[in-house]
Amino acid sequence: MSDNRLEIRRSERGDMPALAALHNRIWNDRNSPQIRLVTPEEYEEHHPIGSELVALADGRLCGFVNMRPQTRMESNAHVVALAIAVDPEFQGLGVGRALMEAAYEAAKAEGKRKLTLRVMSTNEGAIAFYEKLGYRVEGRLVEEFYVAGRYVDDVLMYRMIT
Repeated sequence: MSDNRLEIRRSERGDMPALAALHNRIWNDRNSPQIRLVTPEEYEEHHPIGSELVALADGRLCGFVNMRPQTRMESNAHVVALAIAVDPEFQGLGVGRALMEAAYEAAKAEGKRKLTLRVMSTNEGAIAFYEKLGYRVEGRLVEEFYVAGRYVDDVLMYRMIT
């Protein structure tokens, strides 16, 4: 990134090809229980326009954080579930931190109280990253997935919005 120029905004229709390409490139058997390649149209179907924050470095889409309701129950409307992806070329440059901070601020502005996410136990770097951002382990679904010939725990993490 030149001059640390990073823009974060809500996703737009024109982002869908780059979002689908990043989705298809980023997920692997260490960070996702199921790999599914998608077209831009399929991506938009599952991630409606505006449901994600995207990061652009010098105009190039380099990451996203998906923000969705944890459930459809009104009694759970104060909780936002997150899923983040950063292009490997941009990892370690503050893009992930900026996206997670923007998600926190967006959820706070919407009156939400809790952020939650799920991370596979094999993704130790991501767990450490989330802990640095103030997320705590809320629970663990033991041997929840069978991936690449082994059982993997699903780690549930959260951060309260204050």
